[in-house]
Amino acid sequence: MSILQLLLFGGGLMALMVVGYSALSGPNAAKESQRRLNAVRYRHSESTDTKVESQLKKAIAARKPKAHRIAGSASRIEALELRLDRTGKGWTVSQYFYASLGVGLTVAVLIFLRSGALLLSLGVGAVIGAGLPHFVVGFFINKRTADFNSKFPDAIELLVRGLRSGLPVTETLAVVAQEVPGPVGVEFKSIVERIKIGKTMEEGLQDTADKLNIPEFNFFCITLAIQRETGGNLAETLSNLSEVLRKRGQMKLKIRAMSSESKASAYIVGALPFIVFAMIWWINPTYIDGFFTDERLIVIGLGGMVWMSIGAFIMAKMVSFEI
Repeated sequence: MSILQLLLFGGGLMALMVVGYSALSGPNAAKESQRRLNAVRYRHSESTDTKVESQLKKAIAARKPKAHRIAGSASRIEALELRLDRTGKGWTVSQYFYASLGVGLTVAVLIFLRSGALLLSLGVGAVIGAGLPHFVVGFFINKRTADFNSKFPDAIELLVRGLRSGLPVTETLAVVAQEVPGPVGVEFKSIVERIKIGKTMEEGLQDTADKLNIPEFNFFCITLAIQRETGGNLAETLSNLSEVLRKRGQMKLKIRAMSSESKASAYIVGALPFIVFAMIWWINPTYIDGFFTDERLIVIGLGGMVWMSIGAFIMAKMVSFEI
């Protein structure tokens, strides 16, 4: 059996396993039971924070933007532009593609000069050229999102103080844009600019919410929309929202602390084989050359990488919690 037949057989087996898992896994019983418990708690609780959280969850599930197309849904290029915009770095799509091409060619040339295996060099170069920039962009998006969430409750409290002093909502948004540093000030400044050029406040908030894709900011937009439709004390509502967001952030930090050991173990276990392989290859290349020339070793190496990827995926799911 040739190496191509082995690879096709292995790929078909993996696809069959994925399809079988998707068909037989079914809904998560633990999450379903927790959802029902939360529904009962929200229905009978007298706590103000619990009622606010319940209203926000119902509004998110029921409310859909009116006459608005979600940014990035028309094409993959628009989705990539939106993703690059979320980093706050001002990167363009052409720069992203040039960086991906440069990284891929550099890795491919280095591996080819070291091993002489053309197909392997092109394959590894393509994977790293496509994956590394993607992960870098994701890292900066997560970093900016964390910076936004850390300052956002302070911005809401500043809005509450402005509203209680008698300022209108648009003026308080401008105050937040000037006083709060970092991504929060930048995004609120963009909201104020959209309002100045003729958009309504809800449209400006919805544009920013679609751009950021941050649940905490979606809560804020829904709270303002509900208040404008039903009336009531906006300052009190935003104050309760700020308290809910702070508790949400505290819960995330607790989960991060509890899962840090498991994440560190996953990183070490996942990276150690590649580090050892690279070190041995660099010290004694003849000892590893069989993985680039012998078909049997190539199949074994690819199979090991597939099973390691499955293990890394399982460990990532074990330390991933929904809030």
